[in-house]
Amino acid sequence: MSDQSYRKSTLQYNNMEEESRNFYRKVAILVLPMALQNLINTGIASIDVIMLGRVGEKVLSGASLGAQVAFVMNLIVFGLCSGASVLIAQYWGKKDMRSIETVFGISAKLAVLLGLVFMLAAMLAPGFLMKLFTNDPEVIRQGVRYLRLVGLSYPLNALVMIYLNSVRNLGQVRIATFAYLVSLVTNVLVNSILIFGLLGFPALGVSGAAIGTVCARAAELLLVLVYDRKLNPVFKIKMEFFFRKDKLLEKDFQTYTVPVIANELMWGLGMSTMAAILGHLGSEVIAANSVAQVCRNLATVLGFGVASAAAIMTGNVIGSGDIGLARRNGRRFLLLSLLTGLFGAGVILLVRPVLLATMVLTEGAAENLSFMLYVMAAYVIFQTVNTTAVVGIFRGGGDTRFGFFLDVGFMWGIGILGGFLSAFVFHAPTFVVIVFLLCDEELKLPITLLRYRTYKWLRNVTRD
Repeated sequence: MSDQSYRKSTLQYNNMEEESRNFYRKVAILVLPMALQNLINTGIASIDVIMLGRVGEKVLSGASLGAQVAFVMNLIVFGLCSGASVLIAQYWGKKDMRSIETVFGISAKLAVLLGLVFMLAAMLAPGFLMKLFTNDPEVIRQGVRYLRLVGLSYPLNALVMIYLNSVRNLGQVRIATFAYLVSLVTNVLVNSILIFGLLGFPALGVSGAAIGTVCARAAELLLVLVYDRKLNPVFKIKMEFFFRKDKLLEKDFQTYTVPVIANELMWGLGMSTMAAILGHLGSEVIAANSVAQVCRNLATVLGFGVASAAAIMTGNVIGSGDIGLARRNGRRFLLLSLLTGLFGAGVILLVRPVLLATMVLTEGAAENLSFMLYVMAAYVIFQTVNTTAVVGIFRGGGDTRFGFFLDVGFMWGIGILGGFLSAFVFHAPTFVVIVFLLCDEELKLPITLLRYRTYKWLRNVTRD
């Protein structure tokens, strides 16, 4: 090798090393706060389950199934967030603030409207909603008490989700950590007082948990509004954002958001359908699944943080015009997702014996939980890689349709169909139903990787 070739090779190697260091530096800046946010959010979503688990199995089951309503709403709002992120991240790469403000206005209006619709449904028809998930009269009664109060939190939560997602794409990631931390502390304090009747208050049980959630979401929104008015250096809400008209951006928003909403809705309805299938197998299975889902959420906080970082960084890089860097970063994100998935599986296996020793569960519920946690440990590895690719890399690159067809084909066509048939047609043992319901992520992975290798997800969606 000539000296010139050697120097050129060394320079390329040094440039790649510097690029790699910059990548991991940016990932750390984004992932660590977002992983902490996911952890806190998991705590917010799980605190009712944990505390009500000390009250009784029926109360726990009622609140857990009632929370499926917010779960579906949040997934639709997350679809709005993800669709908006495709545009916001890429326009931030171009430093086009006017387009970012317009996209925020569109998504915020829709999110608040959606929150109001779900609030009215929870307050006016809670019995109907609970009967979708279970036929146990006492579980339904507890769930109705929960929904009639917790529905007040839905519009507040929807607006906060849109705002925090929007500023996260602009590099403002710390505010979400503080907002969710305040929400968690508020939830724990109010829950402790009202669920168990501390400090002279009556013991309200499931109603206390619902009030705690409403107070937590109100505190969260208050902090966000103060931050927006006083501290946000790059973005502030103005009423004109909600009334601004831009037909091209509205068309783009619809193009990239509708497939994501459909994808999230199908996934969310799929998760709720799984809960409903298990819910009709008895309160012991409901209780076990409630705890297992908390463990899954805990195990994926870091992996989903990687997925969120992948969406932001991929969008920013493509918006700036560097397609080659976007491809190289994609490979790095897939490797990170595998490592974080393995870490999540390890978390589940570590907490399994602790949960089985401390949770107040019947013998049947404990046996179901033990098996579920083993299956869930494998599940989160595949889920983390799939989520980083589909929700992170692909959506950040403007490919918002692939995930919809993937979930319809595997989650509904194999997992849910197989779970339904095994449960209600063949009356298979509970462990068989669980395996069917949790097999879709493993089956998706080869298709996801094939899609990645086509690079059809690399799309610049901005306009001049």
